[in-house]
Amino acid sequence: MDTKQQVTAEHDRIRVVGARENNLRDVSLEIPKGCLTVVTGVSGSGKSSLVFDTVAAESQRQLNETFPAFVRNRLPHYGQPEADALENLSATIVVDQRRLGGNARSTVGTATEIGPLLRLLYSRAGTPFVGYSPAFSFNDPRGMCPRCEGLGRVDDIDADRLLDYDRSLHEGAIRFSPFAPGGWRLRRYTETGLFDNDLPLRDYSAEQLHTLLHAEGFKPADPGPGWPPSSTYEGLLPRIRRGFLTRSNERAKPEVLAELDTFVTRRTCPACGGARLNAAALSSRVDGRTIAECTAMEAEALLEAVRGITDPKAATLVAALAARLEALISVGLGYLTLDRETPSLSGGESQRVKLVRHLGSSLTGMTYILDEPSAGLHPHDVARLNRLMLRLRDKGNTVLVVEHDRDVIAIADHVIDMGPGAGADGGTVVYQGDVAGLARSGTATGRHLAAAVRTRAEPRTPAGWIRVRGATRHNLRGVDADLPTGVLTAVTGVAGSGKSTLVREALPPSDPDTATIDQSPIPGSRRSSPATYTGVLDPIRRLFARANGVPAALFSANSAGGCPECGGLGVIETDLAFMDPVTTVCEACGGARFSPEALRHRLRGRDIAQVLGLSVADARDFFTEPEIAPALARLDEVGLGYLSLDQPLSTLSGGERQRIKLAAVLDRGGGRYVLDEPTTGLHPSDTGRLLAVLDRLVDQGGTVVVIEHDLEVIARADWVLDLGPGPGRHGGRVLFAGRPAALAESPDSLTGRHLCGFRYDTTSAERKRRKAHANSTTA
Repeated sequence: MDTKQQVTAEHDRIRVVGARENNLRDVSLEIPKGCLTVVTGVSGSGKSSLVFDTVAAESQRQLNETFPAFVRNRLPHYGQPEADALENLSATIVVDQRRLGGNARSTVGTATEIGPLLRLLYSRAGTPFVGYSPAFSFNDPRGMCPRCEGLGRVDDIDADRLLDYDRSLHEGAIRFSPFAPGGWRLRRYTETGLFDNDLPLRDYSAEQLHTLLHAEGFKPADPGPGWPPSSTYEGLLPRIRRGFLTRSNERAKPEVLAELDTFVTRRTCPACGGARLNAAALSSRVDGRTIAECTAMEAEALLEAVRGITDPKAATLVAALAARLEALISVGLGYLTLDRETPSLSGGESQRVKLVRHLGSSLTGMTYILDEPSAGLHPHDVARLNRLMLRLRDKGNTVLVVEHDRDVIAIADHVIDMGPGAGADGGTVVYQGDVAGLARSGTATGRHLAAAVRTRAEPRTPAGWIRVRGATRHNLRGVDADLPTGVLTAVTGVAGSGKSTLVREALPPSDPDTATIDQSPIPGSRRSSPATYTGVLDPIRRLFARANGVPAALFSANSAGGCPECGGLGVIETDLAFMDPVTTVCEACGGARFSPEALRHRLRGRDIAQVLGLSVADARDFFTEPEIAPALARLDEVGLGYLSLDQPLSTLSGGERQRIKLAAVLDRGGGRYVLDEPTTGLHPSDTGRLLAVLDRLVDQGGTVVVIEHDLEVIARADWVLDLGPGPGRHGGRVLFAGRPAALAESPDSLTGRHLCGFRYDTTSAERKRRKAHANSTTA
């Protein structure tokens, strides 16, 4: 091999040497470039630490360093990962599962950039001509509806909810905290000289009430000393509308938004009918359709409409639009409409929407990093996802995927398996090589790739039924369904088939106490942790206080015990103006977050920082107290034994957040529980543990409903309700209701076909029969 060939060969691999980020233990390995590599392993084994916190972070950090300091200050900031060397990195694009978020002005159309193409189409081919592209944007004053400012809905204020008529203005008659007594907003009324500030509102005349609520645009004749001389009077309702219900409201504090919900009612804008656009934009048509009608169509239907446009002026735009819509459909999102607001998308949907942006890219030599892209996908859609990832690879890119799904692992060119356990028991590479070798490796992943799944031998008998009749929400079209109580029910179907809609319509109305355990973020600050969420922190602090004869507040990093230098955060962030801010471990406490006085005290030989740094599993051995031990046992039972007690909740994945919520309800007994894809983020070896937890809830007298794609969970359920046959307008029907074993016989169910082909622990004859049935139904 000549020198050039040798250099090329060396640069065909990403080299990681001595990686020590989080729980990684001096990991050294090589990742082949131009290949699809899947990184797997049990939850907490170090997958994300290797892929995201090491490889991706260093690639993006070095790329950011190529920009001027002024630009770098406006880019995400990445610290240098703990590793001896990282070599041969390429520019990295991370496509994770963080929800797209945004506000009501962010839609699928804007996120995928299909919306701008559609606006351009109407500016060129729409009749009558009403203007250029911004004239069709609900986010631009030239296109938005003036009544609702492009939101499609208007807010009305219920004065009877806003006001407490038994109180005076000085007593807090306005039930909205920005107008609380003593505040400057309330003084705009109490200092007008127009009202008796100590008179209950019920004693006001009709004219006084009208002035308080509605009048505006005049100067008070005899104002008090606190009235601004240059100001004009503005009634309470127009002031709230202007200050809190218009575009300025989009960044209001969550607590203020929550208060608004108590006295504000929302309805479709009467001016635009919810279309968000002004009359001029809605008058322009292409092939008889307005742009609002197009954005309200599902992607699959819109693609058909776009392909039918024959105007030669639009030929280029039609081709570009069709390509983008095809990409959206190819990732299993053909049921979405372009006007769907992005905050309503799930994590899996958000990830696939982001992925659509990259499908038409001409870039090569990139590294695409995906975080469990199969999350939220029915097995039928995973095959389409696999084709997409292979397309990215075949264009000359490196694709690095963190994943548990068997079907995704099966297409890998290279597999890296982390383990052997979680947390301190993980952080090493237990296998790397091809898929066939993984199945023979004997690792936790390898064993479950080859293992068969047993269906429940004796499904439980329902205790009763929750009956839903004529459900019509979203894509449900007069659906009748019966959900059993006292058993474990799996609600299945392709993404967008109506699973979540049906469950949300069925259970909560029948039982307001139904506990919905989803993957949404847990409220709290960056100081929130498993210890605070489960309520064990206060008992731990009291134990330290009793053992040392000092106040419990001394053992709170947010109170008397916090390090005075870093405020109990453990780090110091230095703002360097136009340079990148520098985050460093606090020198005073060494990252421990507590003051020297707090750290001086011990409980069973450990200080407070050492105790809170224990993993849940280790803390179970450390604490036997009845006010602490049960909560830790529940966390360990749901597979979170590797988390440290003080790990910030903001760092948890969606699946971890759901399981920590599940741990909080384990000992309730009885009740009804809805879980939305609880296996998200779970290694197959942990799925059995999760099923044991769900069985425990049922055995305590509860009713458990899981919205799930995982075939092992479906096979182990007592009852299955399958919706479909497709997503969106093609779904919304109950295809099957019954035992899992019978679902595999259902010819109309995509879930049944995949369940039939799944590896079961059955007799040889039964396996042959199932395989023959799967082949016939698939054909």
